[in-house]
Amino acid sequence: MNQTVRRTFSIAQHAARLVAACAFVVPAVASASALDQFKTFVSTTKAAKGEFVQKQVKSVGKGETAANSSTGTFLFARPGKFIWTYQKPYEQLLQADGQKLYIYDKDLNQVTVKQLGDALGSSPAAILFGSNDLEKNFTLKEAGAKDGLEWLEATPKTKDTTFDRIGIGLKDGVPQAMELRDSFGQVSLLTFRKFEKNPSIAADQFRFVVPKGADVFQQ
Repeated sequence: MNQTVRRTFSIAQHAARLVAACAFVVPAVASASALDQFKTFVSTTKAAKGEFVQKQVKSVGKGETAANSSTGTFLFARPGKFIWTYQKPYEQLLQADGQKLYIYDKDLNQVTVKQLGDALGSSPAAILFGSNDLEKNFTLKEAGAKDGLEWLEATPKTKDTTFDRIGIGLKDGVPQAMELRDSFGQVSLLTFRKFEKNPSIAADQFRFVVPKGADVFQQ
């Protein structure tokens, strides 16, 4: 498999995992259950920004090891608007304006455009970027404490989704991690840093401008 094909395949994997057809200290909620913290977060957070680390987790015997680590930044505004930027190991952008998803690879200078549509509804992206009506698409339940976080388990109600279940780890009323388990037994772990709620966002912040000379593919 040549480099261009490998990178294009990797882009498709990242997009599928994010959209899946992809801190603030708040003492009052510090001891609240994961479900209560999450509902408060969703109802009070219209937008947010921060940094992320994404790791693919492989099962080895009885343990798990991390591989294929990526880092970057995110910005979102509900519903369905976000900028998810991979900075390392190479630059890649996933951007949605509420109607369309744009996937841009800087090295290839290539843009793939998809309709956002209903695909966001039962995807992991809906947890952060979607509407407030999450219980319409997910069954939510407590999943106990682990690694200093209170965990919530979200199971998509529809079977037409890449993920079997999604874990959300919260602390002080803010999501600190997400664990995505797909139907093939693969696990992606997202951890968030410098999470800022309701930052000031420009009116045209999420309007995507095709880079000069980029090849554009409609899907």
